[in-house]
Amino acid sequence: MIVMGLVLAIETSCDETAAAVVDFNYNVLSNIVASQVEYHRKFGGVVPEIASRKHVENINFVVDSALEKAGVSFSDIDVFASTKGPGLIGALLVGMATAKSYALVYRKPLIFVDHIEAHIWSNFLDGKKPKLPAITLVVSGGHTSFYLLDENRNLMSIGETIDDAVGEAFDKVAKILNLPYPGGPEIEKIARESKNPVEFVRPYLDSGDLNFSFSGLKTAVLYYLRKNPDAKKEDVAAGFQNSVIDVLVQKTEQAIRKYRANSVLLAGGVIANSAIRNAFIEFSKKEGVEVSFPQFQYCTDNAAMVGARAVDSFLAGKIGSFSEPAYSTVRPTKRV
Repeated sequence: MIVMGLVLAIETSCDETAAAVVDFNYNVLSNIVASQVEYHRKFGGVVPEIASRKHVENINFVVDSALEKAGVSFSDIDVFASTKGPGLIGALLVGMATAKSYALVYRKPLIFVDHIEAHIWSNFLDGKKPKLPAITLVVSGGHTSFYLLDENRNLMSIGETIDDAVGEAFDKVAKILNLPYPGGPEIEKIARESKNPVEFVRPYLDSGDLNFSFSGLKTAVLYYLRKNPDAKKEDVAAGFQNSVIDVLVQKTEQAIRKYRANSVLLAGGVIANSAIRNAFIEFSKKEGVEVSFPQFQYCTDNAAMVGARAVDSFLAGKIGSFSEPAYSTVRPTKRV
């Protein structure tokens, strides 16, 4: 099916200012991301006020770059879209206000997209067609959640973290180990050097549901280092990472069996971790279940994924309102 049309999508939910042009067949014509990591590193985390200010400074340049790379102009765009939440309210408002302005000036439809849903829809970019129904696992700095995506692409929540998200746990353990921010990539990097990983607990595996809990694992790392101050950082990092991977994979196996899904869709910034990806590739071979994950550039926050979700919303007639608000926390999704 060939559907002509272009979406200009904007993502400003946290500390990346991003814009992309995506066509109605989910092909990415451009995907521009301006990172703010250097401005937040000295604080050991994202400072909301700084993030909002940098979005204001970067947004026009990023949008112009996305249009230029795609070889199109504003008049060629059929739909304008941006993320509406969850995220930092001040940051989200920059992207939403920008999209509203373009839609108003060029008299084109406006679509607002949920950030978590956008991560999931990154699995449909550039011609990918995963089998549905699918178990979707979103693993990012602020979210670790299971969803069931049915044949009609309806999304239903089936599990979530009751405390720390995986990405948050990675950053906190990295801080305990005195590793630079952002901590996730640093944990992955030094874990490769380990020859004797520490054995940590696999938290919440026997909970009887599909929820997660990683706060206790983080605390276990802290207590271990207090008792073993001379422990090698790489062994602690590898042990922590192995525990996270085992929990994610085994919980996914439980979800597949419970809902008899045809595939697994992975999404979120933490899925850029090569050890996690490799573990799921092995899981796919072992269980004979198709596992899909986005290309690296679509794992972390980006606007192409926003464009993909906006295409479905637009084709379904779900047009946004100029009065639609931003929201900071996860909105309730139908549970099954």
